Amino acid sequence: MDEFNAILPYVGWIIAGAFTLGAAGILTSFQTTRMKIKNGYPLEGMWGQSLKPGSDKHTAERVTLLTQENAQLRAELGSIKDRLANVERIVTDGGYHLGNEIDALRERALEGLQDKGKA
Repeated sequence: MDEFNAILPYVGWIIAGAFTLGAAGILTSFQTTRMKIKNGYPLEGMWGQSLKPGSDKHTAERVTLLTQENAQLRAELGSIKDRLANVERIVTDGGYHLGNEIDALRERALEGLQDKGKA
């Protein structure tokens, strides 16, 4: 009985602490769900199964627009890859380097002629 009387003054604090922990857990769960919904993450059930939100007209239109935009971006990326391949081919082509070397020799020859006063 003395043990119970020794704990008795703290029972209120123990109950308040348990209530506070429970409330904090519930609020954390609500906040986590709210953030998932806000940022577009899928919701899960109690055992990890996927909860599919109801499909409405707005969501279907958004998916359609995003799909079209994705296709356009993929086509643009493909054309950019083709252009880059052409530029790489031109730059690595021997004729391109040869042309640069010829231009450099011409510039040197012109500088040499200008030094002699013939140009």
